[in-house]
Amino acid sequence: MRIQKYMSERKILSRRETEDFILKGFITVNGKVVKELGTQIDPEKDTIEILPSARPSLGKKITIALNKPRGIVSSKIKEEGPTVFDLLPEFKYLNTVGRLDKESEGLLLLSNDGAITSTVTGTDHLIEKEYEVTVREPLTPGKLRKMEEGIMLAEGITLPAKTKLVGPYTFKIILKEGKKHQIRRMCAAVYLTIQELKRLRIGKITLKDIKPGKWRQLTDEEITSLKRVA
Repeated sequence: MRIQKYMSERKILSRRETEDFILKGFITVNGKVVKELGTQIDPEKDTIEILPSARPSLGKKITIALNKPRGIVSSKIKEEGPTVFDLLPEFKYLNTVGRLDKESEGLLLLSNDGAITSTVTGTDHLIEKEYEVTVREPLTPGKLRKMEEGIMLAEGITLPAKTKLVGPYTFKIILKEGKKHQIRRMCAAVYLTIQELKRLRIGKITLKDIKPGKWRQLTDEEITSLKRVA
């Protein structure tokens, strides 16, 4: 197993962080400093350690939950419009964990913990993400059923999802993946036009008591719950 995969799967460091630490000489295998990015290890036999000199580079890990308002960009690209980092300049050193497009709102995580990012956004993750969607056209059981079974997009069919009818024009959907503009494209495929799209939940993390534009720091228990699901 590549050392990057080992560190990522055990939520110690992300793959990118592991590569950075290898290049800086911060990681040892059986007491010897690792120098090659492609180093293979045996988790059952080898001892992998992060040197004490890496401590300043680790820094303090923090993850916050933001209720992103509509019209705010979840990136650092100012050309796209006002960003979450304009909204929260004190957290400009964090990164968004995945994205919500500009016209969507709701729960967005920001973190400097690479393990959290890989847990939530990795291609093999199992963390549920729940959304509430309001559309222009009347909803039918058949259209919701098609979204549950999977919609063929350009990059392949979507994974099975869960849906729940909330009202004539509103439904909830739970996904375990995050293709670009996925819900918008799924709705378009069944001839539905989205008017409002809000993310309500990531794993066990919800918007409870977080008003639009406000945030709170995740507890250790919540961070552990995200990693445990993965």
